[in-house]
Order: sequence, then structure tokens, then C-alpha cells
Amino acid sequence: MELVNGSWFQPPTLLLTGIPGLEAVQIWISIPLCVMYLTALLGNCIILFVIKTTSSLHEPQYIFLSMLATTDVGLSLSTLPTVLRVFLLNRREIEFHSCLTQMFFIHTFSSMESAILLAMAFDRFVAICNPLHNTVVLTSPRIIGMGIAAMVRGVMLMVPLPILLKKLSFCEDVILSHCYCYHPDVMKLACGPIRINIIYGLSLVLYSFRVDSVLIVISYILILKTVLGIASEDGQLKALNTCVSHIFTVCIFYVPLIVLALIHRFGTFTSPVLHVAMANLFLFLTPVLNPLVYSLKTKQIRSVIHKVFKGRGNLL
Repeated sequence: MELVNGSWFQPPTLLLTGIPGLEAVQIWISIPLCVMYLTALLGNCIILFVIKTTSSLHEPQYIFLSMLATTDVGLSLSTLPTVLRVFLLNRREIEFHSCLTQMFFIHTFSSMESAILLAMAFDRFVAICNPLHNTVVLTSPRIIGMGIAAMVRGVMLMVPLPILLKKLSFCEDVILSHCYCYHPDVMKLACGPIRINIIYGLSLVLYSFRVDSVLIVISYILILKTVLGIASEDGQLKALNTCVSHIFTVCIFYVPLIVLALIHRFGTFTSPVLHVAMANLFLFLTPVLNPLVYSLKTKQIRSVIHKVFKGRGNLL
């Protein structure tokens, strides 16, 4: 531990936080959390298995869905160790560099998910507005390139976050607000100037999440314009129905993210319980609900899953 002016240092460990005031029952809260993690991991792995083993699903829409499922698995695995340690074992300590590593992966997978949601919006735009050119525009090399671009962008944008935090001096208060390491949360523990960190963090939000969300909205404005031009009402409903799952996924990803960002910006006016609730919603909503939504709403995936489980049931 290196002291500066007798009070500033880079802490060897930080303390994570469960739910303030409910420490005595956190072990019971860990039960639904374990169920949610199991649902997220198992559900997304089933989606990946079904898409990989079903040749009829080797289309742009489902390839992007497999990328989304992979990102959700990565996001879940990034947070699982600390969340379960806090709630199941009541062990709040996390080594400083482990915290920075976890923070990097959480933000990287979040940025990747945002980019993949944008790619899926573009896929819906092409499929509805230019259906005859869908396979020409979204070829396999281009789809793979978009996935690689999402990964590279996420990594390149998030690499400076832990580097900038390592250069800061921290106060003796090392208690985080969440059960995982989140950049604004760690940054607030610093005693020195954090202007560079704030500017870079804001630039990340503007360059990645805000740009992605604006482009998604523009895509759906153009989609809606095309759909309204369809003569039959049945045709309009059929076209919009192909977008429902993606629209729902976009909402459950961006709404908690926006609220969590606002909480960190105006945190003095909100309760600690709201901090924890929105932080956990941000973590669990997308990985848990995505496979459920796409399995229930997408007929092709639903029928394949039904056949797989029916076939195994007959074997038993």
C-alpha cells in the first residue's frame, strides 16, 4: 500500500456492496440470483446450440442473434464471481486489479452488445426496406466483419479505463456502491482530480451507446415509413412482428443503462436501494430475457427447441 500525503493511496482491495439494510437475508436473495444466472447461461447456450446445429437458421438475423447470445454469456460470466460471493458467501473484498479487470470486461461486453443491437437493427432495415437485396448486402463475410468490428471497438474503447484509474490516488473510503466493479463507481473513490476520467467516460457514452441508440431509432423510423407504405394491414403486421423481439431487447438494454447513468450523475438524490436495483437490472435483464423473448417470439427457434426436447423425451 503506497501512501501519499499520509491519506491517499492505491488500495490493495475494494469492498463491494450487496443490498444496504438487507445484509441478514442476502443469502436468501442469492437463490433467485443463482436461478437468474442459470437461466441466462443455459438459455443463451441453448440459443447458440440451436442456431449452430440448424442449417435453416444460418441467416443474418440468427447469426446476429448468436453474437448477442455470446455477448450475454460473456457479460454474465464477468459478474457472476463477485455477485455470488457477495450474496451467497458475504465476502465483499475484491483485489484492486481484479476489480479493474472485471470493470473492463463488463464495459467491453456492454459496448459489444450495443453494437450488435445496432447491427440487428440494420438487418431488420434491410430485410423490410430492401428484402430482395438482403442476402446480397448481408453476406457472411460482412456479417463476420461487423461482429469483429463490434468486438474491436469495445476492446479499444475500454482499454483506457483501467489505465486511467490506475493513475489515480484513492481515499481511505474504498466501499463501492454495487456488487461488481463499474467505472463511475470506482472513479468516485478517487481523491485526486478525475477530470480526464470524466471527459473520457462521457466521450465513451456519446461515441458508442448514444450513437448506436440514435442510429437504431433512425433505422426504425425508416422501417416504420416502409411498413406504412404496405397496402395490406396483414402485411404491415407481419413486417412489424419480425421486429418485436429486437425492439423489446433494445428497450431492456438501454432503459436500465440510461437510468443507471442518471443515478450516478444525480446520485445524491436517490436511495442506495435504487442504486442496487438498477445496477442489477442492468446486469440481469438482457442476458435473462433475451433467450426467453427470442425463443417464445421466433417461430423457427421455438419449433427447433421443441423438436430437440421432444426427441430427447422420446429417447428417455
